[in-house]
Amino acid sequence: MAKGATIFKAEVDIADMDREYYAHHSLTLACHPSETEERMMVRLLAFCMFASDHISFGKGLSTQDEPDLYENDLTGAMNLWLDVGQPDERSIRRSCGKARSVVVVGFGGRGVGIWWDQNKEQLDRLENLTILNLPLKSTQALSSIAARNMNLQCNIQDGTMSIISGDDLIDVEPAVLHGTWPSRN
Repeated sequence: MAKGATIFKAEVDIADMDREYYAHHSLTLACHPSETEERMMVRLLAFCMFASDHISFGKGLSTQDEPDLYENDLTGAMNLWLDVGQPDERSIRRSCGKARSVVVVGFGGRGVGIWWDQNKEQLDRLENLTILNLPLKSTQALSSIAARNMNLQCNIQDGTMSIISGDDLIDVEPAVLHGTWPSRN
C-alpha cells in the first residue's frame, strides 16, 4: 500500500507592500509522498507571492491538468493558474487558454534555465504568462525550515521576499524570465 501524504500546518502573516495586501492565513499543506519538502515550501512561498482571500491549493501532484494554486472569481472563471516546477510546454499553453493569468514558479538551479531555453520560443508568445525562477540557495534554505507546524512571517517589497521563521531569515528574490512580477491587483 502506498504511503499517504504528510500534513503540514502553517500560520502565515503576509505583508505585501507591492500589492498592499496584509493578512493572516492558517494553511494546511499535504506533501505528496513523491514531493520533496523543498517543492512543498516553494508551493507555500508561491501562495505568499500571490496571496488573496480567494486563492486555493490545487489537488496535488497526483492530479494531472490541475494547478498547484488557483484563484477563481465570483462567477467561477479562473483568474490565476499557478504551477510549480517545470511543466510541459503544451500544458502551459492549455492553462493560458483556461485562466486570465498563468504563473510558473521554477526552482532547482540550472535546470530551470535549460528548461526555459528549450521552451522560450513557444512560450514567449503567451501574453498572460509569467515565469519566475527562484534561487536554488533560497529554496534549499526554505526546505531547511520546513516543519509539521510552522509560524512564518512573509514580507514582500520591491519584488524581494523575506521569510521569517523564529530566528531564521530567508531572502528570496525571484528572477523574472517572462512577464512581470510583482504586479498590483
